[in-house]
Amino acid sequence: MTPAALDPRVVDLAAESTLSAFGNDPWWITTIKALGIFVFLMVCVLMMIMADRKVMGRMQQRHGPNRMGPFGLLQSLFDGIKLSLKEDLIPRGVDRFVYIAAPMIAAIPAFLAFSVIPMGPEVNMFGVMTPLQLTDLPIAALLVLATAALGVYGIVLGGWSSQSPYALLGGLRASAQVISYEVAMGLSFVAVFIMAGTLTTSGIVAAQEHLWFAVLLLPSFLIYIVTMIGETNRLPFDLAEGEGEIVGGFMTEYGSMKYTMFFLAEYVNMCTVAAVSVTLFLGGWYAPPGVTAIIPGANEGWLPLVWWLLKFVFMMFLFIWARGSLPRVRYDQLMKLGWKVLIPIQLVWITGVAVVRMLILDGASPIIIGAVIAAFTVATIAAFAAWVRFVRRERAEEALARAENARRAHKEPSFGGFPVPPSTAAHYGSSVLAEPSRTASAGTVERNQKKGEVTGA
Repeated sequence: MTPAALDPRVVDLAAESTLSAFGNDPWWITTIKALGIFVFLMVCVLMMIMADRKVMGRMQQRHGPNRMGPFGLLQSLFDGIKLSLKEDLIPRGVDRFVYIAAPMIAAIPAFLAFSVIPMGPEVNMFGVMTPLQLTDLPIAALLVLATAALGVYGIVLGGWSSQSPYALLGGLRASAQVISYEVAMGLSFVAVFIMAGTLTTSGIVAAQEHLWFAVLLLPSFLIYIVTMIGETNRLPFDLAEGEGEIVGGFMTEYGSMKYTMFFLAEYVNMCTVAAVSVTLFLGGWYAPPGVTAIIPGANEGWLPLVWWLLKFVFMMFLFIWARGSLPRVRYDQLMKLGWKVLIPIQLVWITGVAVVRMLILDGASPIIIGAVIAAFTVATIAAFAAWVRFVRRERAEEALARAENARRAHKEPSFGGFPVPPSTAAHYGSSVLAEPSRTASAGTVERNQKKGEVTGA
């Protein structure tokens, strides 16, 4: 569905009512907002690392960091100082320029994406009315996708320049993972664009004033939660740095501040995708439903920043919850989930959303719209039932194959390629030339040499 299929008046109103507030700020207000975003992200990274360890510690019935600072709040700061004081070694044989530039390439795009995130309405900042957003663009949502895709270049280049097989495998895994989950993430955005009628982030937030897209577009929201975890290489999708298989993945040959930069990129990217989820699906800075009836000015002034922060903290908590609850999946399961499950579901879903949206804009009767929704629902349920039957049949066939393999392994010691020689083969020493014996008779030595056995060793 193209923008031309939407009502042009809706698109124009959405663009004019949001973009007109940008581009009028003095340079010092823009500088203050840019520095505020940078400081917020750096503090958020420190707090997220600490919360990651503290919350998981509580989940595992232990304390977590509790020594540095009150309640262990300064643990992340001291970890950063410790890493910065470590000796910065560069292995021999690496591509020095790419090896040094890769951590910066991974970190910078994550900061850029946060520039189009709206955190509140227009407020009075030092006597100047300005929105709590650095800037906005007619294609701001596409800027988020572009910067998210650029971050993987740092990971791939870091793995390639390290000249290490483990690092290279980690970089290749990260590239394949990001490509597959980037497609599903982009498709989840498409449904939001169709319903909002604009690509500006402030316009998308304004379209959710009465009803959040997390409710209206629940499948897209749920799939986005899965893809944002896969996008950031977090458990259970941290295959790019799987310690059990490829040591540290793309970061194996890195240390000191370069290692810290990769961690900074990962956590800043987590903050970015969490803020994007708040913007696109959770109403942005608008108060939760029902709050405005209790607090009349809930969506005015600086108070909306509080609602945005609460939603943001909730989404960040989901990262920790998933890491402490779910085991790491296999790489083939990761790819299968991305290409065979998430993407087909999204294609079917956005097709249904586009059809219903077009009918609404064309002024179709509620009966026709209800019939289309009912038919789409029935077709979806039938397809899901067929998929469940297919999965059950596939699992039954796999169980039969495993049982047959177990039976053959029990009966045939050489089954499966294990190097067990058959009972009719020559002795193990048949591949070694027999030495002449000092004690055996000439006839015995001749017979042993014919058998290929080692008798004089």
